[in-house]
Amino acid sequence: MAGTIEVLVPGGQANPGPPLGPELGPTPVDVQAVVSEINEQTAAFDGTEVPVTVEYEDDGSFTIDVGVPPTAALVKDELGFETGSGVPQEDFVADASVEQIKKIAEQKLPDLLAYDLKGAAKEVVGTCTSLGVTIEGENPREFKEKIDAGEYDEVFAEAPEA
Repeated sequence: MAGTIEVLVPGGQANPGPPLGPELGPTPVDVQAVVSEINEQTAAFDGTEVPVTVEYEDDGSFTIDVGVPPTAALVKDELGFETGSGVPQEDFVADASVEQIKKIAEQKLPDLLAYDLKGAAKEVVGTCTSLGVTIEGENPREFKEKIDAGEYDEVFAEAPEA
């Protein structure tokens, strides 16, 4: 009877109601224990929808795997807006700082195809392009060209491994 449940929950705000409760109710796991562990592991993504996989065994034991929210959700959360622009090349909805782009790239790096932080930052900038978000007041495409030219190599350098 062991199984796997995949759900989207608001970071740090999961509860025993839907979608978790109905899925976990018929299983041998302690629903409140699962909810508590999910909230602990997703606290950094406060309120942002986070993909979570719960694997459980017949004896009631469980493991939780927390994914990373979609890049667009991280950008919206970091910059505090609800929806992107309907005309992203003309109407801009927010302006991000280089540090905000770096923070989102660091959160998203394990989930991306990028090999390094610079590549991850370029993927985040691509999402900003489609959402209608400027970076340091300029068009994200121009900002990406500056990343490619090496102007931000120091900012997006990999942190040395401890």
